[in-house]
Amino acid sequence: METAMFKKQLANIAVWILLITMPYWLPAIGGYTELGTRVVILGLAAMSLNFLLGYTGVLSFGHAAYFGLGAYGVGLTLRYIAPSTGLGLIVGMLVALIAGALIGPMIIRLRGVYFAMVTIAFAQVFYFIAFRWNTVTGGDDGLTGWTRLPIHLGFTTLDIQSSSKLFYFFVLVIFALAVSIMAWILRSPFGRTLIAIRENERRARFLGIPVDQHIWISWTISCAFVGLAGALYALLNNFVDPRALYWTQSGDFVIMAVLGGMRSFWGPLIGAAIFVVLQDYLSSQTENWMSFVGIFFILIVLFFPRGILGAIRRKATS
Repeated sequence: METAMFKKQLANIAVWILLITMPYWLPAIGGYTELGTRVVILGLAAMSLNFLLGYTGVLSFGHAAYFGLGAYGVGLTLRYIAPSTGLGLIVGMLVALIAGALIGPMIIRLRGVYFAMVTIAFAQVFYFIAFRWNTVTGGDDGLTGWTRLPIHLGFTTLDIQSSSKLFYFFVLVIFALAVSIMAWILRSPFGRTLIAIRENERRARFLGIPVDQHIWISWTISCAFVGLAGALYALLNNFVDPRALYWTQSGDFVIMAVLGGMRSFWGPLIGAAIFVVLQDYLSSQTENWMSFVGIFFILIVLFFPRGILGAIRRKATS
């Protein structure tokens, strides 16, 4: 037991060292700082989905809706309400949280493919609203006329507007806070109850656990964090368009979670890193880059059903 805990702590330290030093070693292997920022942001999105999928056992194909709501939340705030990056992030996360909390009661009694299909349907509703509401969202052209702004802390100013490295560390701090909260929730009695529901929902109901209520809370938390990731992604690009809400974006999050390992905490982050790097490299080589990503995904599912991290853990214990 002590050896397993030591290995787990060692793995956590290794992950944080890699993340903290990424802007320094990534260019040395042909990458760039913005690529690392995208890995961290999409890693947060995939980990948010995995909070629901890997730990509660409920598959959502509609998380792009809340990712996109977070992105539009920060963009609309900066353009129409107030020139404040911090306020935009808060609004983006709150919009996703409120939308998830309101939609949750309508879908939590569904399971399996029915739950997944209904989440897609809701995501498409938000997509078409953003696509058609040209006067506010910019429609298919996207929401422009805004940019991320420096953050004034009183004693200093973080110039995340012009410094890509400083913006990376800004994103990393928010990522660290978000995943720390997720880890704390999962280690709590509530988190253990979610795992019990994932393993055997019927037995959990028999024990008197309010399963639907727990799934609703898990769903809402997941939507809030993926909304935060969407807000950060919009700030990275200084742009947002309806594609952030499209169902294929949800598919990308599922692929990231499965690639890295659904039932592991850091698995989705590893999956996001693989997906983003493959996308960046292959898209510069061919227009059919998704075909190669699809083949790679199929091979992982066939030969490593527990994902990359699951395969590594299995090999380490064998």
